[in-house]
Amino acid sequence: MGRNLKFSVGEFYHLYSRGTEKRKIFISDKDYERFLALIYVCNNTGNLHLSDYPKANLKNLLELERKNQLVDIGVYCLIPNHFHILIKEKIENGISIFMHKLLTAYTMYFNKKYERTGILFQSRFQAIHVNNDNYLKYLFAYIHLNPIKLIDRKWKEEGIRDLKKAEKFLKNYPYSSYLDYTVKDERLNSKILNKFAFPNYFENQESFIKEMREWLNFKPLL
Repeated sequence: MGRNLKFSVGEFYHLYSRGTEKRKIFISDKDYERFLALIYVCNNTGNLHLSDYPKANLKNLLELERKNQLVDIGVYCLIPNHFHILIKEKIENGISIFMHKLLTAYTMYFNKKYERTGILFQSRFQAIHVNNDNYLKYLFAYIHLNPIKLIDRKWKEEGIRDLKKAEKFLKNYPYSSYLDYTVKDERLNSKILNKFAFPNYFENQESFIKEMREWLNFKPLL
């Protein structure tokens, strides 16, 4: 993909990738769940493979014991044709190893399920080095609010049309880490994250929700 970026231990990065030819990479709920399971399982220095657990569901897979982790994940979001991950390199080459395992495993799963061949994602994954504290905090909103485009495509350009509808949609959207920052009872999917590796920008669930609401209410300059 022409990425000229060297990953460094302890640094933050915004990773994302789209389906080739703008195709959907998540078609069914099972596809989303498979990718989430792979995010968890592939973040592991050991030899842990989903093929060894053919009948396991997402809950079972998130309860598997892992060895040392390759990366720390703070935020993620999956929507039909692409995904975002806010990540921190934990060991040398951790991001490269993790993403290679993740994208290879998911492509193999997807191609087998839908009887296709060839690449699934656009070239290599995209990566942006996050070396600014304001930008790092902004990404918590940018990534978590991404699904709003599924119900209001031009909200960023024209402003949100229905705040209550947007917030309700986010509360019911299961394929991002939004709920891990807004509900008091920790859900099983929280095992994907290591929040403690990221700055504590939000004192509690209420302060996080307030921050997201401020971004949703942001009025673009005309």
